[in-house]
Amino acid sequence: MRARAFAIIATACALAASLCGCVERRIWIESSPPGALVWLNGRELGRAPVNVEFLHEGTYDVRLELEGHEPLVCGATTDGPIWDQAPLDLFAEVLPVDARNETRWIFKLAPRDDSEPALLERAGALRSRLAGGGTDAR
Repeated sequence: MRARAFAIIATACALAASLCGCVERRIWIESSPPGALVWLNGRELGRAPVNVEFLHEGTYDVRLELEGHEPLVCGATTDGPIWDQAPLDLFAEVLPVDARNETRWIFKLAPRDDSEPALLERAGALRSRLAGGGTDAR
């Protein structure tokens, strides 16, 4: 009798696991102009346009660099659909449906001015920031 009950429970669990859906979460990152090297939370992803899978909604640290353009360092937030917010996200994970949550970020890079006045201005700003006790020399 015990073996039969165990077999029924094991079969029910296996069936439930096979019916679970799939939630795919992706961030698509583009740059204008295209081809910028992209980092997300310190991890290099490659050249834009690029996409990456993510697990949780929130704010991510983004850095883009492209020769001849000012580097861009900022935060960007994913804001998914209502079904991907707690506690509804639990049901999205276990129901036998496939769901997609896609976030698209497009970053515009400014051309870098390497003229002598612009370089002197950036050097002065860095000098002031360092003299003020700032340690961030980006």
